[in-house]
Amino acid sequence: MTKTSTIVAGIDTAKDKLDVAIYGQVLRLQVANSMRGWKQLCSDLAKAGVERVGIEATGGYERGVVSHLQAAGFVVLVLQPVQVRAFARLHRQRAKNDTLDATLIAACASAIEPHEVGPDRRLAALADSLTFVEQIEEDIARFKTRLEHIGEPRLKRMVLADIARLKVRRLAQLRLIAKQLRDHRDLAVRLDLVMSIPGIGERTALALIIRMPELGRISREQASALAGLAPFDDDSGKYKGPRHIAGGRGRLRRSLYAAALPAAFRWNRALISLYHRLTATGKPHSVALVACARKLLIYANTVVARGTPWRENMAPT
Repeated sequence: MTKTSTIVAGIDTAKDKLDVAIYGQVLRLQVANSMRGWKQLCSDLAKAGVERVGIEATGGYERGVVSHLQAAGFVVLVLQPVQVRAFARLHRQRAKNDTLDATLIAACASAIEPHEVGPDRRLAALADSLTFVEQIEEDIARFKTRLEHIGEPRLKRMVLADIARLKVRRLAQLRLIAKQLRDHRDLAVRLDLVMSIPGIGERTALALIIRMPELGRISREQASALAGLAPFDDDSGKYKGPRHIAGGRGRLRRSLYAAALPAAFRWNRALISLYHRLTATGKPHSVALVACARKLLIYANTVVARGTPWRENMAPT
């Protein structure tokens, strides 16, 4: 485990309470997951000399306390559950309760260096709205699947009406998100840069800007890893297994994957060439599409980093 002189706390988050542990100390705290509890937490952590706080992503229950801690000047690491589980397996910890989880999160956060690019608070509300759009899209897909198994005309008309209603709501929400994002000039510039790439429309560009605030300030390898599009090896001795992708920001990855198909078949000449080159060497369709999705992300990272719109000859190899 990496040692650090920084005092680090870990928070296990529930809907109504926060269990807190400080790495290397006996001190344990429990406060309400509310404004009153957050204020008390900031005071207690400051008295203990804490500078860095690790907290596990819990689907939204952590957002309020994360924002409050950041506003109070703490460095906050929002850890993915897979990171914490892997850390627990590494240290052979099988017992589990809220206090132990907080201690584990503190230890995990102490071993991870904070990312150099901090969160953009302007994007938090937009991320919630984008999640709502994604949930509408999931509902539309479910209704379309249901439609395939309905033969009665009256029921079919009802489902078609529901699909049409959801599509209208989806479009209205996307327009609102785009408008709110364009209220910030720097975000509007980044959005236009990303949309200059053939195959990336407004829906995918919004996902890139909102889901990856680090875009343009990190390397292509870091961007691929954050989106869960970086292939990793599965080799042992003489065995050479297929490469896999895993982890990362799932919603962003799904947006890129959905954009990669039309981009690789129609809109982006560089991706059309890449797709045909990979499939010609025997790569499966799904593997080629993942490579195209990764390239779209790299292109987006490149245009934002350079501050210039897409040109055909600027495609990284």
